[in-house]
Amino acid sequence: MVQSDYLAHDAIGLAELVRTREASARELLDIAISRTEAVNPAINAIVLKDYDAARERASRDDAKRANGANHADSDRAQGALAGVPFLIKDLGAPVAGLRMSMGSRHYRHFIPTEDAPVVALAKAAGLNIFAKTSTSELGQMPYTEPELFGACRNPWNLDHTPGGSSGGAAAAVAAGIVPLAHASDGGGSIRIPASCCGLFGLKPSRGRVPRVTPSAAGELGVDHAVSRSVRDSALLLDLLAGNADRPSGAPGTFLGASREPCKPLNIAYVTEPMLAPSLSADARAALEDAAQLARSLGHNIEPVSLGIDFAAVRHAFLTLWSVTAEELVLNADRITGRKPLREEFEISTWAMAHVGRKLGERGLPAALEEQRRITERLTDLLHRYDVILCATLAAAPIKIGEMQPTSAERMQMRAVTAMPLEPLMKKLLMEASNKAFAWAGCTELFNLSGQPAMSVPLYWNARGLPVGVQFAARDGGEATLFRLAAQLEAARPWFDKRPPLMPARS
Repeated sequence: MVQSDYLAHDAIGLAELVRTREASARELLDIAISRTEAVNPAINAIVLKDYDAARERASRDDAKRANGANHADSDRAQGALAGVPFLIKDLGAPVAGLRMSMGSRHYRHFIPTEDAPVVALAKAAGLNIFAKTSTSELGQMPYTEPELFGACRNPWNLDHTPGGSSGGAAAAVAAGIVPLAHASDGGGSIRIPASCCGLFGLKPSRGRVPRVTPSAAGELGVDHAVSRSVRDSALLLDLLAGNADRPSGAPGTFLGASREPCKPLNIAYVTEPMLAPSLSADARAALEDAAQLARSLGHNIEPVSLGIDFAAVRHAFLTLWSVTAEELVLNADRITGRKPLREEFEISTWAMAHVGRKLGERGLPAALEEQRRITERLTDLLHRYDVILCATLAAAPIKIGEMQPTSAERMQMRAVTAMPLEPLMKKLLMEASNKAFAWAGCTELFNLSGQPAMSVPLYWNARGLPVGVQFAARDGGEATLFRLAAQLEAARPWFDKRPPLMPARS
């Protein structure tokens, strides 16, 4: 197999080549590794390599297939995605025996001893994990610029961010290293990088994919993936959510839904900027383009106001977010066995953790109650509509470093952690969140509500940067989203759109 053939297939296509022995798992892995070595110096998406172990697995599984042994479905050599190279995000998804730094100096030597549920399920599907991808420190930021590893860059334009916190995963997929990669989403971290990198990214319903013990701050995060094709995302969700024992693509599966016609939907068209102050011309153009495309496909598009108090949404989300930061930073010794030290964390992460300790826990009951009200409001709205259409981001991908704290902001953060006075902390939190939400304030709502939401790559701006649009559905409504996404993909194909970073070579 040559590299151009590899790029021409999604994960399902590559798995079929392995199954029919038109290609071996070792061939696919060698191309993925070669591509990593060629493009990673430019994009800095891969932060840990496990090539030798992956090569051994691929060769062993190829030998099993060659011998024609009868293996159980759970055997990785016979899994639905057997032989496909795969990447795991270096955050919240432990792989036994591999370092999980989470973009943090404190965790840089932490080696888990057990696989996370999502990792065990990916392995059972036959996916061959050969490396881990970069994330912002502890997933705190919507861009991927950890001090520990340096900035991860967008293959569409290296001066711009691939988003975050799953920026490494999205950059790697966009650059053609793999056709899909593990990602997680606690505030938009699947959908934001999917939008930035011209990929499909679906955040499943809360609880759809099994996770490790949830946070005391409730469950904002979910695991899944970013991908080049809709069907890859659908099949992977089947495999992660307990449909692995059903025939692939059978009725009632997500892959099956992606193959079904999409009936006309009643779509609530929302142009509110949510937690952002406004939407840019690019974001508005992407939204209107998506609405027109949906209309042309027979869907009913109705402008709607969500009728939500976004100031309350903001406060609830930040409260929950800060409590989670406190758990991972100030209580890090419960995970690593070592006392957390100030110099081991970025100042913004350290400051957010102190906000969680000072303000978060006291405000937690009210934040959880507001979360319940938000969920109720969106549930009511989605009794009248099938889907919500809204922005994924308030603007196109920002430039690297654009959202980093200034020297004055860093001084303020250091002062607040040294002297944690409540008025100063509230001021700091408001100013820091204003900066983040001005660009990435359109996704958090659906983490609070727990409903599934996806970013779909339908629009590129005049500078050639992708600008995704977001669709959300009822709790448990992933099948509706997959039907719609597959219809949009067929009407406006994006699979063969490749960034200029590295064209396919034979």
